[in-house]
Amino acid sequence: MKIVIADDHAVVRTGFSMLINYQPDMEVVGTAADGRQAFEKVKELGPDVLLMDLSMPPGESGLFAASRIHDAFPDIMILILTMYDDEEYITHTFRSGAKGYILKNSPDEELIKAIRKVHDGERYIDPVLMDENMEKLLNDEEVPEKLGEPFSILTKRELEILPLVAKGYGNKDIAEMLFVSVKTVEAHKARIMEKLSLSTRPELVEYAMKKKLIDF
Repeated sequence: MKIVIADDHAVVRTGFSMLINYQPDMEVVGTAADGRQAFEKVKELGPDVLLMDLSMPPGESGLFAASRIHDAFPDIMILILTMYDDEEYITHTFRSGAKGYILKNSPDEELIKAIRKVHDGERYIDPVLMDENMEKLLNDEEVPEKLGEPFSILTKRELEILPLVAKGYGNKDIAEMLFVSVKTVEAHKARIMEKLSLSTRPELVEYAMKKKLIDF
């Protein structure tokens, strides 16, 4: 199976590449340092599995990149690699189109198992994170508990725009990134601020950092 690794740390990409290439039926065909590179590598190489870090520069969550990649290439299986163990992130992982969620400190054999699972089209959640809710999610059942903000109250597009606004991108820049009009961006920004009861950009930045939607 062909695999692309997306992580902003070169040492991580190298380490996982060595581990994966050691498997007789796996090959790392490309690596990426951010979400945009990941999109281009997937487009160019057509891998079977994309192993993607949750936190990617210039600050947007890997979940947003995963969502865009899934929309464009639905047959490519995405496995999220992260240190975050929050239930809301795990739930949003599957909402964004990814197939699996594994912690970076998991044993090597667990990562290989996870790759095989998602390659076969099965959902995967790191065993360390499993509980009753995760069992339901693993079996494609709806998790009854209300998702934490912002995932429960913002749309997918609003979740893409929020971290870009927090990072200081202008309306025109965001519109070009997401291939929408400036007016559409302005409308989404207004709804985000209203839904989250925020009134200034500093408040938005503080909120985005608290929710781990951006990294500085």
